[in-house]
Amino acid sequence: MRWMLLALTLFTFSLPSGAEVRDPHSHFFMSKLGDFKDELATARQEGKQGVLLMFEMEDCPFCARMKSTVLNQSPVQDYFRQHFLIYALDVKGDTPMVDFTGKDTTEKAFALEQRARATPVFIFFDLEGKPIARFTGATQTMDEFLLLGRYVVDGVYKQNIPFNVYKKQGKAP
Repeated sequence: MRWMLLALTLFTFSLPSGAEVRDPHSHFFMSKLGDFKDELATARQEGKQGVLLMFEMEDCPFCARMKSTVLNQSPVQDYFRQHFLIYALDVKGDTPMVDFTGKDTTEKAFALEQRARATPVFIFFDLEGKPIARFTGATQTMDEFLLLGRYVVDGVYKQNIPFNVYKKQGKAP
Protein backbone atom coordinates (compact mmCIF):
# COMPACT_ATOMS: atom_id res chain seq x y z
CA MET A 1 0.00 0.00 0.00
CA ARG A 2 2.80 2.40 0.89
CA TRP A 3 4.47 1.61 -2.46
CA MET A 4 1.29 2.53 -4.34
CA LEU A 5 0.99 5.83 -2.45
CA LEU A 6 4.61 6.65 -3.22
CA ALA A 7 4.13 5.81 -6.91
CA LEU A 8 0.98 7.93 -7.10
CA THR A 9 2.72 10.84 -5.38
CA LEU A 10 5.73 10.64 -7.68
CA PHE A 11 3.47 10.42 -10.74
CA THR A 12 1.43 13.41 -9.62
CA PHE A 13 4.49 15.58 -9.02
CA SER A 14 6.17 14.48 -12.25
CA LEU A 15 3.36 15.85 -14.44
CA PRO A 16 4.35 18.94 -16.37
CA SER A 17 2.80 22.12 -15.06
CA GLY A 18 -0.17 23.20 -17.09
CA ALA A 19 -0.69 19.73 -18.53
CA GLU A 20 -4.14 18.34 -18.06
CA VAL A 21 -4.57 14.58 -17.70
CA ARG A 22 -7.33 13.31 -20.01
CA ASP A 23 -8.50 9.87 -21.06
CA PRO A 24 -6.44 8.81 -24.11
CA HIS A 25 -9.31 6.72 -25.49
CA SER A 26 -11.50 9.79 -25.95
CA HIS A 27 -8.87 12.56 -26.34
CA PHE A 28 -5.98 10.92 -28.21
CA PHE A 29 -7.37 8.07 -30.31
CA MET A 30 -10.17 8.51 -32.81
CA SER A 31 -13.02 6.03 -33.12
CA LYS A 32 -12.20 3.53 -35.85
CA LEU A 33 -14.50 3.18 -38.79
CA GLY A 34 -12.35 0.31 -39.98
CA ASP A 35 -11.66 1.70 -43.46
CA PHE A 36 -8.22 3.30 -43.56
CA LYS A 37 -8.52 4.17 -47.25
CA ASP A 38 -11.46 6.41 -46.27
CA GLU A 39 -9.51 7.70 -43.26
CA LEU A 40 -6.78 8.92 -45.64
CA ALA A 41 -9.39 10.91 -47.55
CA THR A 42 -10.59 12.39 -44.25
CA ALA A 43 -7.02 13.25 -43.26
CA ARG A 44 -6.49 15.06 -46.57
CA GLN A 45 -9.81 16.87 -46.23
CA GLU A 46 -8.98 18.02 -42.69
CA GLY A 47 -5.48 19.21 -43.63
CA LYS A 48 -3.71 16.56 -41.54
CA GLN A 49 -0.22 15.35 -42.35
CA GLY A 50 -1.17 11.70 -42.18
CA VAL A 51 -2.34 8.89 -39.97
CA LEU A 52 -0.66 7.58 -36.83
CA LEU A 53 -1.35 4.00 -35.81
CA MET A 54 -0.47 2.57 -32.41
CA PHE A 55 -0.21 -1.20 -32.59
CA GLU A 56 -0.93 -2.62 -29.16
CA MET A 57 -2.11 -5.74 -27.41
CA GLU A 58 -3.98 -6.54 -24.25
CA ASP A 59 -1.78 -6.90 -21.17
CA CYS A 60 1.14 -5.04 -22.79
CA PRO A 61 2.78 -3.18 -19.87
CA PHE A 62 4.54 -0.72 -22.17
CA CYS A 63 1.26 0.13 -23.94
CA ALA A 64 -0.39 0.70 -20.58
CA ARG A 65 2.50 2.89 -19.46
CA MET A 66 2.28 5.01 -22.63
CA LYS A 67 -1.45 5.49 -22.08
CA SER A 68 -1.11 6.36 -18.39
CA THR A 69 1.93 8.66 -18.55
CA VAL A 70 2.20 10.11 -22.08
CA LEU A 71 -0.89 9.67 -24.24
CA ASN A 72 -3.12 11.01 -21.46
CA GLN A 73 -1.34 14.39 -21.40
CA SER A 74 -3.20 17.32 -22.99
CA PRO A 75 -0.14 18.76 -24.82
CA VAL A 76 0.44 15.37 -26.50
CA GLN A 77 -3.23 14.94 -27.35
CA ASP A 78 -3.58 18.47 -28.72
CA TYR A 79 -0.38 18.37 -30.81
CA PHE A 80 -0.95 14.96 -32.36
CA ARG A 81 -4.65 15.55 -33.06
CA GLN A 82 -3.73 18.79 -34.79
CA HIS A 83 -1.47 16.96 -37.24
CA PHE A 84 -2.74 13.37 -37.51
CA LEU A 85 -5.71 11.07 -37.39
CA ILE A 86 -4.78 8.56 -34.66
CA TYR A 87 -5.97 4.99 -34.17
CA ALA A 88 -5.11 2.01 -31.98
CA LEU A 89 -4.95 -1.46 -33.53
CA ASP A 90 -4.78 -4.80 -31.72
CA VAL A 91 -1.92 -6.93 -33.07
CA LYS A 92 -3.89 -10.04 -32.11
CA GLY A 93 -7.29 -8.69 -33.16
CA ASP A 94 -9.60 -10.42 -35.59
CA THR A 95 -11.59 -7.24 -36.20
CA PRO A 96 -12.17 -6.79 -39.94
CA MET A 97 -10.73 -3.66 -41.51
CA VAL A 98 -9.78 -2.16 -44.86
CA ASP A 99 -6.11 -1.21 -45.25
CA PHE A 100 -4.78 1.95 -46.91
CA THR A 101 -4.92 0.35 -50.37
CA GLY A 102 -8.55 -0.70 -50.00
CA LYS A 103 -7.81 -4.37 -49.29
CA ASP A 104 -10.03 -6.24 -46.82
CA THR A 105 -7.98 -7.65 -43.95
CA THR A 106 -7.98 -7.97 -40.15
CA GLU A 107 -6.09 -5.98 -37.53
CA LYS A 108 -3.86 -9.02 -36.86
CA ALA A 109 -3.02 -9.57 -40.54
CA PHE A 110 -2.37 -5.87 -41.09
CA ALA A 111 -0.09 -5.77 -38.03
CA LEU A 112 1.89 -8.71 -39.46
CA GLU A 113 2.21 -6.94 -42.82
CA GLN A 114 3.56 -3.89 -40.99
CA ARG A 115 5.96 -6.05 -38.96
CA ALA A 116 4.38 -4.81 -35.72
CA ARG A 117 5.35 -7.64 -33.39
CA ALA A 118 6.62 -6.06 -30.18
CA THR A 119 4.22 -3.53 -28.70
CA PRO A 120 3.65 -0.71 -28.71
CA VAL A 121 4.65 0.19 -32.25
CA PHE A 122 3.82 3.65 -33.55
CA ILE A 123 3.78 3.94 -37.34
CA PHE A 124 3.17 7.21 -39.14
CA PHE A 125 1.61 6.97 -42.60
CA ASP A 126 1.63 9.79 -45.15
CA LEU A 127 -1.48 10.90 -47.03
CA GLU A 128 -0.88 8.19 -49.64
CA GLY A 129 -0.90 5.46 -46.97
CA LYS A 130 2.85 4.84 -47.12
CA PRO A 131 4.69 4.27 -43.83
CA ILE A 132 7.11 7.15 -43.28
CA ALA A 133 8.33 6.71 -39.70
CA ARG A 134 8.07 4.16 -36.93
CA PHE A 135 8.92 3.94 -33.26
CA THR A 136 8.91 0.68 -31.34
CA GLY A 137 8.43 0.69 -27.58
CA ALA A 138 7.45 3.31 -25.06
CA THR A 139 9.03 6.73 -24.98
CA GLN A 140 10.62 7.73 -21.69
CA THR A 141 8.78 11.03 -21.40
CA MET A 142 6.04 13.17 -22.84
CA ASP A 143 8.72 15.47 -24.32
CA GLU A 144 10.32 12.56 -26.17
CA PHE A 145 6.96 11.61 -27.71
CA LEU A 146 6.32 15.23 -28.70
CA LEU A 147 9.78 15.28 -30.27
CA LEU A 148 8.84 12.16 -32.25
CA GLY A 149 5.78 14.00 -33.54
CA ARG A 150 7.86 17.01 -34.50
CA TYR A 151 10.35 14.72 -36.25
CA VAL A 152 7.52 13.69 -38.58
CA VAL A 153 5.65 17.01 -38.82
CA ASP A 154 8.85 18.93 -39.66
CA GLY A 155 9.81 16.32 -42.27
CA VAL A 156 13.13 15.43 -40.65
CA TYR A 157 12.51 11.76 -41.55
CA LYS A 158 12.82 12.79 -45.25
CA GLN A 159 16.48 13.65 -44.63
CA ASN A 160 17.16 10.01 -43.69
CA ILE A 161 18.15 11.10 -40.19
CA PRO A 162 17.08 8.37 -37.74
CA PHE A 163 14.93 9.58 -34.85
CA ASN A 164 17.56 8.51 -32.30
CA VAL A 165 20.14 10.74 -34.00
CA TYR A 166 17.66 13.62 -34.18
CA LYS A 167 16.88 13.14 -30.49
CA LYS A 168 20.58 13.18 -29.54
CA GLN A 169 21.05 16.46 -31.39
CA GLY A 170 19.20 18.04 -28.49
CA LYS A 171 16.09 19.10 -30.31
CA ALA A 172 13.52 19.93 -27.67
CA PRO A 173 9.86 20.77 -28.24
